Amino acid sequence: MTRATGSPPVIVVGSANQDYIYRLAVPPGIGETVLARSLLKQPGGKGANQAVAAARLHGNVSFVACVGDDDDGASLIRELRSEGVDTSNVEIIHQGRTGLALVAVYDSGDNAITVIPGSNFSLTAGRVSATVSRIASAGGVMVVQAELQTEIIGAAIRTAEDSGVRAIFNLAPYQPLPADLLAICDPLVVNETEASSLVGWPVRDPSSAARAAKQLRHLTRSAVITLGAAGAYFIDRESTGHVPAPIASRVVDTTGAGDAFVGALATFLARGESFRKAVHVGVLAGTFAVGSPGAQSSYPTLADLNLVAPGPARGRSATVS
Repeated sequence: MTRATGSPPVIVVGSANQDYIYRLAVPPGIGETVLARSLLKQPGGKGANQAVAAARLHGNVSFVACVGDDDDGASLIRELRSEGVDTSNVEIIHQGRTGLALVAVYDSGDNAITVIPGSNFSLTAGRVSATVSRIASAGGVMVVQAELQTEIIGAAIRTAEDSGVRAIFNLAPYQPLPADLLAICDPLVVNETEASSLVGWPVRDPSSAARAAKQLRHLTRSAVITLGAAGAYFIDRESTGHVPAPIASRVVDTTGAGDAFVGALATFLARGESFRKAVHVGVLAGTFAVGSPGAQSSYPTLADLNLVAPGPARGRSATVS
């Protein structure tokens, strides 16, 4: 895939893992041994997933990460480059193992994921700050997730703020973070479980998400709560609302659907689209992704979503069906 250029950058700071996806009928109980039906090896990691999701939709994506000096690391870099992601800021860690994720997928389409961080934890705050400040430019966005150490997340978000680019933070998996860091996220993106951890009570549907979003608005500049098959709820200074999801023709695997949402959201915010439209495209991307196995391989292109590429003049025109 040809790398998109000329549009504001989407800088993704995050994890890169090799995913080992195995299928089971139902989760095993404590002490129980079960036989998996199949094993699939695919590129993953929340950061890499979001970078690919953004690039598939013509985002001008640069990825800041670390991989090990091993076959998995080399494979991940090749896959990212083939998707049009700039990997010049991916550091290869000698004597380090590339991160990996063990993904169990059940017949229901739900999944459970265990991550072994490996070289992802070799990122340093100094390197992240220097890289983000160097490649940031007007109109761009910076995306980071919580599969990284706290100091790396903080460095990415604060450097984005200092560089004048929008900081998108996907608080997944949930971890407690300082209030002053959450305050400059724009938006903070969480699912129902992560939102529940933040507000202190269960968030399960659009109604409870609406209440939670109002509470989150006091913690951050803007927020999105993703709701799976129910779409997403968003709030910022100007607007708030629920974006329903189209009915998926089939649900094969929900792995990485949230990352598809974040990558699409980031790309359309960088294109200058409204928050509501960016959330809408994110919902379309996440819904499309559940129809195929794996993460990155399931992500849509603009054509898949009946969207058009940016025009040469404005660089951000889009139609949403």
